[in-house]
Amino acid sequence: MAVRERIGAACEAVARDPGEVTLVVVTKTYPASDVELLAGLGVADVGENRDQEAAPKAAAVAAAGARVRWHFVGQLQRNKCRSVAGYADVVHSVDGVRLARALAGAAERHRERPLDVLVQVSIDGDPARGGAVVGAGEPDRQLDRVAAAVAGAAPLRLAGVMAVAPMHWVPEAAFEKLAEVSARLRADYPAATAVSAGMSGDLEPAIAHGATHVRIGSAVLGTRAKLR
Repeated sequence: MAVRERIGAACEAVARDPGEVTLVVVTKTYPASDVELLAGLGVADVGENRDQEAAPKAAAVAAAGARVRWHFVGQLQRNKCRSVAGYADVVHSVDGVRLARALAGAAERHRERPLDVLVQVSIDGDPARGGAVVGAGEPDRQLDRVAAAVAGAAPLRLAGVMAVAPMHWVPEAAFEKLAEVSARLRADYPAATAVSAGMSGDLEPAIAHGATHVRIGSAVLGTRAKLR
């Protein structure tokens, strides 16, 4: 079943409008020419997770006259904020106050419009995977601090939350937890409605739990060559 058909079926199963779900085609390891082809086929949103690949690719696509929205979905380092702010339309992976401040500074210098930002949430608390920890007590406030840093920066716009379901979790449980985090965030920031969740193997449970953006690579483009 094609990805858009899967999205439509998943939405129908929970009485959602498929128009509520944005398909972000993750194009890492694929050349700019493939992004141009995708744009010609009607794909409006593409994702990348490595700046060193994404920056020249975005420049090449722009030079070719193709128009897409660029989503940076990988872990972001502060020293890459200047570059990412120059081409990304949405950053899905801000998980710290210092990172939010660095990105805000870069966006102020290198953008004319605010940059949409999602706070990356750690579902299982594993620091190696990135994400603001959510839980009881002090860790619970980490998400609040990051969200406040993004919302308080004029060059940024707090758009919502993002998470990756941990491999040892049942996807339904992970996305249910993310939905709870999203609801809590919206209580303080009503406009932060985006929920970036779900990839090729688990987009259906993500949509069932409110995902507004699904990040799909192999189900659209096939198996990638391994990065060296």
